[in-house]
Formats: sequence, C-alpha cells, structure tokens
Amino acid sequence: MKLLDKYIAKNFLVGYGIAFAVLVGLRVMIDLFMNIDEFAEHHSDIGFYRVSKNIISYYLMHSSLYFRDFAGMITVVAAVFSLGRLVRCGELIAVMASGVSLKRLMVPIVVLSLVFTGVLIIDQEMIIPTLAPRLVRSHDDLPGQITYDVDFIIDSKGSVLCAQGFSDKDNRISYPTIFTRARKQNSIDWVVTGVIDAKSAVYNKDTKRWELEEGIYAEKNISKVPVPIQYWDTDVEPDDIPIRQRASNITLLSFADISALASTGTNLRDVKQLYSQKHFRITDPIINLVMLMISLPLLICRDPRSMKSAIMTSFSITLSCYLITFACKLMAAETFFNIMPEVWAWLPIVIFLPIAVVEVDSMKT
Repeated sequence: MKLLDKYIAKNFLVGYGIAFAVLVGLRVMIDLFMNIDEFAEHHSDIGFYRVSKNIISYYLMHSSLYFRDFAGMITVVAAVFSLGRLVRCGELIAVMASGVSLKRLMVPIVVLSLVFTGVLIIDQEMIIPTLAPRLVRSHDDLPGQITYDVDFIIDSKGSVLCAQGFSDKDNRISYPTIFTRARKQNSIDWVVTGVIDAKSAVYNKDTKRWELEEGIYAEKNISKVPVPIQYWDTDVEPDDIPIRQRASNITLLSFADISALASTGTNLRDVKQLYSQKHFRITDPIINLVMLMISLPLLICRDPRSMKSAIMTSFSITLSCYLITFACKLMAAETFFNIMPEVWAWLPIVIFLPIAVVEVDSMKT
C-alpha cells in the first residue's frame, strides 16, 4: 500500500501544482489586464524597470490572498486530476481486484489536504497579517509615497482618532484630533472625557507611542484650561491605520487581532463583521475539507464513461458550497438581518456536512 499511496499522492501534488498555477495565474492575469494603465501612471517618473518591479512585488504579495480565496477549489481540482487519471487508465479496477477498498484510496488525498489546510491557516494567521500594510495599497500607489485618510479609528482604550491624513513615508499623522473616552459605570456605553489636538503626530518605534507636535489636551469640563501634551499612548501603530480604514481590510487581520478589535466596541455593522470574521476563520478550513469530502466519493467511479458526469456533479455541488459561503459572508455584516453573525459562519457546514457524510457512506467500494 505504501507504493500505491505514493503514486496517488504524487498525482495529487502534480494536480495541486497545476490547479494553483492556473487559478492563481488566471486571477493575476485578469487583474493585471484591467489595471495595467494604473501601474503605468508613474512610467515617466520612475521608468520601466521600477514599474515592472512594482507589478511583480504587488502580485507576489497578493498571491497570498489569492491562495486563501481559492484554497478549497484548488484542492477539489487536484482531486479531480489525480482520480480522473486513475479512472481513465482503468487502474481502479486493478485496485479493486486486489481486494483493496476504494475508500482506502482517499487516505493520501485527505492527509495531503489536511497538510494544505495547515498551510492555509499559516497563510491567514501569519503571512497575510504581516503583509497587510502593503496589501491595502492601490495599483497606482508606490511604496513609501502613500497618504491615507484617517477617519474614526478606535484603539483598545476606546479613544477615537481622526486626522487629515497619514503618510507611510515618515509615519506622520497630519492634524490629528483624538477623542479620549471612558465607559460609563455599569454600562457598555462610552462617554467622551476630553479632546487632544495637535499639528502632527510622529510614531516613535522605541517608546511605541505617538509624539505630538504642539499637542493640547482639553478635558470635557469647559471650566478647566487646556494643557500641553507631548505624546499619545495607544496600541494603534502605523501599520494599523491603512488596515482599519476600510471594513474590507478586516479580513487581513489575524484571529487574535480581530478578537482584540471586537472588544474595543465600534458601531453595530463593524461589530457584526468582526464577530462573523472570527467564526469564519474557524469554519473556512472546515468548509474546504467538506467540499473535498463531497467530491471524492463522486469522483471514485469504476466506469470511465461516467467520469465526465461525476466531474460535472462534483463541480456543481462544490460551486454551490463556494457560492453559499460567499453569500453568507456578505449577509453576516448586514444589520437588517436580525441574525447572529455566528449563524452565517456555520450555515454552510450545517447544509453540506450531511451531504458529505451521505456521499462517503454510499460509496460503492
């Protein structure tokens, strides 16, 4: 069986590599074709070499996102490739004639799928959060020359930051206004305690705080005279500002960062999205494995003439699971659905896991 396992594993790995190259490569080519004019905006200023370097670095970093989005589909395509070859060559008949159950053929594919699921988790929790500040830039932005808007960023203490802009070149916030807040006694609501205004704020990596230029702090009590303030002590770092600016960027954070951000308290829509993202981080790998377990029993067919219909059925169910999961991610953040965001994250598993169990149980081995 070790020889057969190696043979199936080799076919699966070859199929995985081809599926990865095709799906990710197609995603890159479509995006490049639609945005090549934006990359070329700075051609006259920086030259062809730096434009090409900017394009390559952009898509190398974004490949981590494309892998996250297509991981489940890549695994299914790799399974189709490896099992389709066995069926086409009539090798399943020889395996059955030797007395080996066809369910046994699923073992190396499932094991390798678990390994790639671990790679997906590493990609989500370690690689993407590390690259997040660079992943949020637009196609026409050049590294070190980007200015971001700063609107209502909340730190762990409940303080709210607004500013005219943030430059990633020197980690400088222009004309920041910071509303300091505290929770009401025996309540989850916040109350403003004071306001910090400054000409600029520059992040000091050594002290891990923002040093204020011409900073003034005014308490809510108008009878008190505003006092100078030299720094703002917060957990908001320069890399956090580009990520928190748009709600869609929350997906670039790690599970721990999302949990910490959810505890600070934001508006209703943001809270729902944060909690749904927490649960989708748990359910996404499970959903990918469920899609695989739905496909494998359909693909292990003894008659080559039925392989085409098996592939079509497998892809139809897998695509349905993919689309329903995508729809659930959209619905989870909407406030007009009075449903807990956790429900949307687990709904695809509730729907498709029983189908996978039935498919595996009904296999003709």
